[in-house]
Amino acid sequence: MSQSSLVSEIVRLKKQRNAVILAHNYQIPEVQDIADFVGDSLGLSIEAATTDAKTILFCGVHFMAETAKILSPGKTVLLPDLDAGCPMADMITASDVQELRRQYPGHTFLCYVNTSAAVKAECDLCCTSANALSMVRDIASTGGRVVFVPDMHLAGYAADSTGCDIVAWQGFCPAHARITPEDILMQKERHPQAVVLAHPECSAEVRELADEVVSTEIMCLYAHNMSAGEFIVATEPGILHRLRAENPAKRFHPASEEALCPNMKLVTLEKIRFSLKEMLHPVTLDRETLFRAKKCIRRMLEYRS
Repeated sequence: MSQSSLVSEIVRLKKQRNAVILAHNYQIPEVQDIADFVGDSLGLSIEAATTDAKTILFCGVHFMAETAKILSPGKTVLLPDLDAGCPMADMITASDVQELRRQYPGHTFLCYVNTSAAVKAECDLCCTSANALSMVRDIASTGGRVVFVPDMHLAGYAADSTGCDIVAWQGFCPAHARITPEDILMQKERHPQAVVLAHPECSAEVRELADEVVSTEIMCLYAHNMSAGEFIVATEPGILHRLRAENPAKRFHPASEEALCPNMKLVTLEKIRFSLKEMLHPVTLDRETLFRAKKCIRRMLEYRS
């Protein structure tokens, strides 16, 4: 089936299923183009919580589809490829959090949205890279102490930015770990006028070389609003499609072509078509996990940045 035929079929099935298609900024270009909404984890979560559609087809990885189900338990949430997982999310389990609670009583447990529903159910609050600093500041303002899971780099960024003493789980994103300071320095030499935008999942050494450390959604906002005409982007290169589409007069360079997330590239138009046609693969969560995880993430939606 040709791409144009696939797109037409997806549009037909979407209407038939009363579905909305959500796609993360790291998805392949043709998936971003067919989506009703493209964004970061926070933006997609907000869309999932507010959509009137009966079916949410989530073009992302498993924890994102779970989050959509938590926020819209009465809707059908489909993940086109069950193998689309998140290595960082897999670096911590619910039992790990339970053990940490025994080690750090009285602490507020803040989890990154890049965690399973089971881990969210064991934590107090959930954040995204867009609102982690605001949430940490609020916890610290009342004398609270923070255990942050699972990303040690986002935890380090939050600690450096807020002055809050954070106990950090030693998880990380393998894609962002492939971006090195040498990559940034090489790109800066090639493009000396470019503004460097880095995701907080990058290492501290990479963040120190950036002009701005922001989430993918804020990257898009900065690229649009800043007068600069050239940018070096230190995150998964999938976002370059959106950046270039929204800012055709500006130039964008990946910090590293090696920083690919293979899981984010698993969703294709053919898989979207098949998922809508056969209603595959629906996300299911037990009632207790869903209830406890929703308590954890509900405040996340109140923090836009």
